[in-house]
Amino acid sequence: MTTVDTATITVELPDAFDPRWNRLPGITVDGKKITLDPAEYFFRFEANTWLVTDWQTVTDGLLGADETETASVEQMALEFVKAHGRSTSDAGEVLAIAYQVYSYLFRDEHLAKLGLPGVTAAHLKMLREAATFMALNKVELDGHISNVGPCWFFPSATGVVFDLSEEDGQMLDEVYHGGWFNEHRRIEGIKAHAALGGRLVHGCQSKPDQSGGVVAPYGASMDTFGKELGEMKAKWIEQVNSYRVTAA
Repeated sequence: MTTVDTATITVELPDAFDPRWNRLPGITVDGKKITLDPAEYFFRFEANTWLVTDWQTVTDGLLGADETETASVEQMALEFVKAHGRSTSDAGEVLAIAYQVYSYLFRDEHLAKLGLPGVTAAHLKMLREAATFMALNKVELDGHISNVGPCWFFPSATGVVFDLSEEDGQMLDEVYHGGWFNEHRRIEGIKAHAALGGRLVHGCQSKPDQSGGVVAPYGASMDTFGKELGEMKAKWIEQVNSYRVTAA
């Protein structure tokens, strides 16, 4: 692993996380308090700055905005990030903002309209927690993947933490990958991800295939991103799966 010199990451979030996150190296969950040891947690950690926008600023200035014939929602989000985004080296702040983003996107009120009867409020909590950790992953403008943690590989990580079967892990990945987002929620997602400085990009192809996703800056090279992800993912997915707890 390549790593930058950084201190232990700590944050206290509004809600307690599942203690089984402690199964993954480098993560310590103690109720609402989360501690990450970068040297243990990341497979690759080359960048300790992130682009963020305060969630309240996004809530006040973007979530209620409507696209027009001359301004698409993507254009609005890009301009909003340019106007309000700032660089931070506080990874705890990134996690705190990410939890606000995903608490909004994966909120229980959408369950009745989802059309996936197997998905429950418990599954949405899993999505909120895993996506929060994913916010520390990073892609540069040239498409190079600079930060990679276990939660990049979404179904593998959630399978390890929440004891999901392969079928349930794939179902959860399908919700994350796209089954959750009709057009209205896709627009919500574009706006909300302005708080994390970009747009959500899936590494999967035509279907969920454990390639996860990342919030990438607008303009990032998807060709380089896809090539790098294809070259690296197999060994790291295998490593994540090795942490699964098996019955005695």
